[in-house]
Amino acid sequence: MALPSSMRLRGHRCFSRLHRIGSRHHGAWMVLRVMREESRLLRPELRRQPPICCRCALVISNKVSKRSVRRNKLRRLLHQHLRQRLEDRRDLAGQWILISLRPEASEVDPSQLLEECDSLLSSAVLGT
Repeated sequence: MALPSSMRLRGHRCFSRLHRIGSRHHGAWMVLRVMREESRLLRPELRRQPPICCRCALVISNKVSKRSVRRNKLRRLLHQHLRQRLEDRRDLAGQWILISLRPEASEVDPSQLLEECDSLLSSAVLGT
């Protein structure tokens, strides 16, 4: 199940800003970047809306798996997990979260990926 549109982070300016100045939290199979929202980087129609919850994005490159089927399975798994953990967290409104998977992530058991995702979210002072 995909993230609802209110939780999706979109736009190259948002991604660039997260890569440059977001705080990084490294795990064995993923990197989590977090920063406060900068509404001026959002699309005009989204700037006027107050943040309801955090906005999230996943980056799963071809280095993780050459097969799009495998990348999409990982994406669906993590989207569902993030939705369950973060959708009702109003205290996180105004946070941007970017998760990038490392190439070794495709060989790991999905439960280990989700466990690492939870630990990185906790270390980012988001709590789960």
